[in-house]
Amino acid sequence: MRLQFIVCDMFMLPVEHLDAASPHELVLTDLSASLHVEPLPLRDRIQEEVDRIEAEDPGLEAIQLGYGLCGGATAGLKARSAPLVLPRAHDCATIFLGSRERYLQEHEATPGTYWFTEDNIKRGDALKGWLLGDAGRSDGVEETYREYVEKYGQENADYLMEAMGAWQSHYERGAFLETGLAEDETSMQQARSESELRGWRFERVMSDLNLIKRLLDGDWDADYLVVQPGEQVAMSYDDEVVKAVSASTG
Repeated sequence: MRLQFIVCDMFMLPVEHLDAASPHELVLTDLSASLHVEPLPLRDRIQEEVDRIEAEDPGLEAIQLGYGLCGGATAGLKARSAPLVLPRAHDCATIFLGSRERYLQEHEATPGTYWFTEDNIKRGDALKGWLLGDAGRSDGVEETYREYVEKYGQENADYLMEAMGAWQSHYERGAFLETGLAEDETSMQQARSESELRGWRFERVMSDLNLIKRLLDGDWDADYLVVQPGEQVAMSYDDEVVKAVSASTG
């Protein structure tokens, strides 16, 4: 099959490793993990790529998405001429852990966990200081606030900054997701330092790349949603996480 894969760049290390073993012809497009800060712009950015790919490659058999529901960011994505395929997962941690069941176990054991990945740390998207309300590492806080005011108005900007600053009080564990693919020890040490700086317990957790591998291999069983042309992604509000519904106009 000829497939295109739009993926959050925090998955690039395992994706590039597993891509070499995929039986299909794959074209990768990676988007910055920093787009998760604003779910609606993330949705728009993914849709832009979907539309571009469909226009440039009309014979495409499917577009795979290296995203979960991601705070609702993928809800509303439309398949126009090629199917969209994505894991039934709430977020990237679920995908790295390999299943919704394992994620639930981790969440029940320690709900306040901030997940680190090597790709995210290396690309500079992990723990932007202002996201955690840490004045000591606030890269461009004032600039970000001004941008939000310009885009969304002062009231919404105040809400966004307050919500982001509240992150720090929600976590008690920093967990570095190891892929087993010769991680850079420096990235793990940075995750440990970030965790200790905030008083979080630090742990190394082994990933399970099964969901990513099967997505790349085209092995799309019940763990994946296949959105047919004319449909769009929607939240399912149950264990399925996402579902396909008839696409709204526009």
